Amino acid sequence: MTKIISWNLLRLTGARIGDVVRLAKHERPDLLLLQEATRDIDSLPEYLGGFYSRVPLPGRIHGLAVWSALPRPKPHVLRLPSGAVVDRVCQIVDLGSFSVANVHLSHGQLLNRRQLRHIALHLPPRAAVLGDFNLVGPALLPGFDEAGPREPTHLCADMLPLRLDRCYIRGLQCVEASALHRQTSDHRPILVRLHAAEVPRRLAA
Repeated sequence: MTKIISWNLLRLTGARIGDVVRLAKHERPDLLLLQEATRDIDSLPEYLGGFYSRVPLPGRIHGLAVWSALPRPKPHVLRLPSGAVVDRVCQIVDLGSFSVANVHLSHGQLLNRRQLRHIALHLPPRAAVLGDFNLVGPALLPGFDEAGPREPTHLCADMLPLRLDRCYIRGLQCVEASALHRQTSDHRPILVRLHAAEVPRRLAA
């Protein structure tokens, strides 16, 4: 069983290193995925040990970061189809029994679905995609099922609740999915517990 937490930190004005450390020490995830992480978060291993890797979005001060309690191969960085404003990448982490893609997708509702399909092409039969999808409605990602969570994870303009942070899985089973208490970011951290399921023959071929 693998416990994963994903959290959009809201770059400079949201969650800071102390908030991330407290969350990790309280929840003790196997894998921690962060979006809008800045250089401030690079000191995470000094507090938690483990493995850490961060990649900024092209031309931005913030980006994606991953922390693991165990040593991991350096995540593969995949460039995504780009929008007119912000270029996007994702981190693909190999956990051995399955891979996890850490994402912060574009706001365009056609573009972010195209980015998801592009990511799926680079994932093994057992895989999960987690992060800030910036997505309204279903992802329409062939071969993947939504694991949740089902409650709102973001409060837009402090008024409109949206379910932007999600987990999609293929060849895995999700036994828990929840949105944690809102802290210092405008996004709630999400938590999932996953384990590898039997891979369908058509995917394993």
